[in-house]
Amino acid sequence: MLAMTRLQTTQGTLARRGFLDAAAALAALDGWHVDQEAVLDLLVRSADPDLALGGLSRLYEQQPDLPGRLVAAPELARRLVMVLGASASLAQHLLAHPEHLDLLDGELDKASPGTLRRTLMAATGADPDAVLPVATELTGDPLRTAYRGALLRIAARDLCAPEPIEVVDDVADELSDLADATLEAALSIARAKAGEPALLTRLAVVGLGKCGAQELNYVSDVDVLFVAEPALGEDGEPLLSADAAVATATRMAAELSRICSAHTAAGTIWEVDAALRPEGRAGQLVRRLASHQAYYERWAKTWEFQAMLKARPCAGDLALGQDFVDMVAPMVWRAAERENFVSDAQAMRKRVVAHIPAREQGRELKLGEGGLRDVEFSVQLLQLVHGRVDERLRTRATLPALKALVDNGYVGREDGKGFGLAYRFLRTLEHRIQLFHLRRTHVLPDGEADLRRLGRSLGYGDPVQQLLSTWRHTSGRVRRLHQRLFYSPLLDVVARIPSPELRLTTDAAVDRLKALGYADPRAALRHIGSLGQGVSRQAEIQRQLLPAMLGWFAGAPNPDAGLLAFRQVSEALGTTPWYLRALRDEGAMAERLARILASSRFAVSLLTRAPQTVQMLAGEQELRPRPLADLSGEMRAAARRQSSTEAGIEAVRAIRRRELFRIAAADLLGELDVLGVGEAISDLASATIDAALAVVRAGASDPAAVPPIAVIAMGRWGGHEMSYASDCDAMFVMGDVARGSAAGGDPTRAAAAVISEMRRLLARPGADPALAVDADLRPEGKGGALIRSLTAYRNYYGRWSSTWELQALVRADALAGDVEVGADLLAEIDARRWPDGGLSAAQLSEIRKLKARVEAERLPRGADPAKHTKLGPGGLADVEWTVQLLQLQHAHAVPALRSSRTVTALRAAREAGLLDEGDAGHLEAAWLFASRIRNQIMLVRGRGGDSLPADNRELAALAELLGYGPGESSHLLADYRRITRRARGVVDRVFWGLE
Repeated sequence: MLAMTRLQTTQGTLARRGFLDAAAALAALDGWHVDQEAVLDLLVRSADPDLALGGLSRLYEQQPDLPGRLVAAPELARRLVMVLGASASLAQHLLAHPEHLDLLDGELDKASPGTLRRTLMAATGADPDAVLPVATELTGDPLRTAYRGALLRIAARDLCAPEPIEVVDDVADELSDLADATLEAALSIARAKAGEPALLTRLAVVGLGKCGAQELNYVSDVDVLFVAEPALGEDGEPLLSADAAVATATRMAAELSRICSAHTAAGTIWEVDAALRPEGRAGQLVRRLASHQAYYERWAKTWEFQAMLKARPCAGDLALGQDFVDMVAPMVWRAAERENFVSDAQAMRKRVVAHIPAREQGRELKLGEGGLRDVEFSVQLLQLVHGRVDERLRTRATLPALKALVDNGYVGREDGKGFGLAYRFLRTLEHRIQLFHLRRTHVLPDGEADLRRLGRSLGYGDPVQQLLSTWRHTSGRVRRLHQRLFYSPLLDVVARIPSPELRLTTDAAVDRLKALGYADPRAALRHIGSLGQGVSRQAEIQRQLLPAMLGWFAGAPNPDAGLLAFRQVSEALGTTPWYLRALRDEGAMAERLARILASSRFAVSLLTRAPQTVQMLAGEQELRPRPLADLSGEMRAAARRQSSTEAGIEAVRAIRRRELFRIAAADLLGELDVLGVGEAISDLASATIDAALAVVRAGASDPAAVPPIAVIAMGRWGGHEMSYASDCDAMFVMGDVARGSAAGGDPTRAAAAVISEMRRLLARPGADPALAVDADLRPEGKGGALIRSLTAYRNYYGRWSSTWELQALVRADALAGDVEVGADLLAEIDARRWPDGGLSAAQLSEIRKLKARVEAERLPRGADPAKHTKLGPGGLADVEWTVQLLQLQHAHAVPALRSSRTVTALRAAREAGLLDEGDAGHLEAAWLFASRIRNQIMLVRGRGGDSLPADNRELAALAELLGYGPGESSHLLADYRRITRRARGVVDRVFWGLE
């Protein structure tokens, strides 16, 4: 007969099918009949075929009729084999209790809490329908056996699921229901042992941690807290004294813990851990409700409230347990207002990671970086901070809480999806690890066989490599998300805002805004209402951001302007998928934006023309000025894509506007000093003019007729120290063209036409800031030719150049256009701007006369010289003329002086002994301070200015940007006068020769 035909296979076949010890497997299969082929197929699909076959063989020896039963019941066979292949402990349990094999037969749906309670109560002999069930079986062994049987059933359902991570939260929920039933059954034994007083005592078991959240593992410590009260008689009077009730409850709680934690021949259940109670292990095991309340109101630490976030009545007197939860919940949701709440939570997480043993680093699923705690702590911190006023976030379990955070806009959809998938994977992996020996562990094993079993249990084709790869990818993703969410500056700021201020009435909000420093609080309130109105996801996120943004605006010079600008930017970008998400999630981006919007009209004007530029605030790396070569390359490439010269110049100017915002943002946020700002703006001007020249040249009617053109930067551009308001002083030079070689026209006229068109297009009013190119420092000034050839420049400088032109050449540098032509002219300039023997007496006298004339004639009418940063005493002109005089006199002998940069030359003069340390320090301090003031004036006003503002509000804003506190404008003025007075003293001695 077919049933008597032996199963035919070979050792090689078994090895190929997944058995590691194929010889042992072949021996074990000896005697199997062909009708058991399907069971063999199941063994091959199990987590560990060798382990499953070994367990099954022992069961066959014990139950001779089992092979036939499994052939007749393929679903039972599948469940049994999956359990045997994943859990050595459950295999042992089935050998000890073969009757529990029946638990795997039939329907295997999730058991209801009531069913589990009845099953475990039956094991203790207690009446599950009694108000106070009392056990008749007091050893606890039947309870332990029944518990293990229920666990077997859950494990089979879990291991047979097609997608394990999809059922992990359902499995955790059933494990928690099983824990509740176990605690209830253990309490029935404790009640029986305590005798009559137990029936007069109310004892509530409150679940905490994973037990409270109903997300237990297969083997977890069950965190609990006990609350007791005397039972009341019909007359409302206690049936037992308070002290007696607490003493009885303490005996019951201790016995309950012992029953669950004890190891006997029937096995063990799990540890009951009451260490989260008031005062920890040193505190009373059981307290009355009033005692708990007194402790939490007076003494509880921040972390204790975080622990209470998951409190849930789970056994005993559920009404009393709920009274405890209701009592402590308001305090839980106020915990985030405690001083240093967020930083304390962050520090606690870091301490946990620091205490992980070195041998477990990189393998700790629960406590390690990128592990379960990173997800749980992130979710809990967000709940505690935002759940103060948003009751939709007040849920215990991690995954439902994460869903609420995502649904209500506190966490991005992609981040939430990533966190959720990672958490399910980590919990599933943790379950699989614990199932093998039913031990409490959260460490990924490092043995090949263990990893293989885990990987196969998760359905991986290459079990070891795929498991490790998935673990590393998941851990890295969790670590990145945790870093962004858990350490978000927004959390700390929102946590510091008292809860009542997060939900103010209109009048209270006006008062609050006025107190924060808003000049027009009602207008501010209208902006707030516009930003946060509606039920859209964008409105939800705005309502989360606004409390922090309002505080950040208030810490800057102009909060009203900041809020208005934020509304404008938000209205422009609010429907884009990244804007609000980035403000909420990307580190300090929101704070940076608030600081900029409430500080600088100039930056706001740049940003509102192209709001998408705000993306560069996401990281400090983005705020670094881009190299000149990168800017030039981008501008030229953008211009080439346009269809006309005008469009090409507009593309160049748009890039310049974006880069100006980058520089201004870095300046406002303290990422660039004044020298860095000057260098960055000068590089940007060089790239802009270089690209614009190429665009206009290419668009000329006959580009071949235009000779090579170089642009020699002069003034502050040539010195690489431009301010936001600077024009570009320049000279233009073209390569020599052999007579008669320029077919089709005059090369000088063609070059001049290109230059004029370039200047026109760059200076034309438009959406992007204009750039004026000033050619007044060319030979013969405004009356001279706009462009000359190299030979013409050589002739001019050899015969007719003036002393003022010689001084102007000190700051000349070839920064745009044809590199070779520019280098040739610069070589000619170098031969003349550092005259041998220095200045003659006549030249020195001429320079001093010119300086005196500038001081007398150039200062604007009505300007206060003491406040004029450029032409006033000790201002920029004083310092620059003094340094240039030293260069003209000594650079022939001191090569280090040959620089177009003021500060570089000043420091070289000090090193050469031409200035003593103190004098050089006074000049440098004055130049840097005046340069900073000019830059900040432009940032504050949105327009340039050389004088300290007469308007007190502008002066106050300027002072704040320069680092002075509120109300310290007078300190700014005093510092400026002192610094420039000292510098003027040096100028009098060094430049004017006065003693």
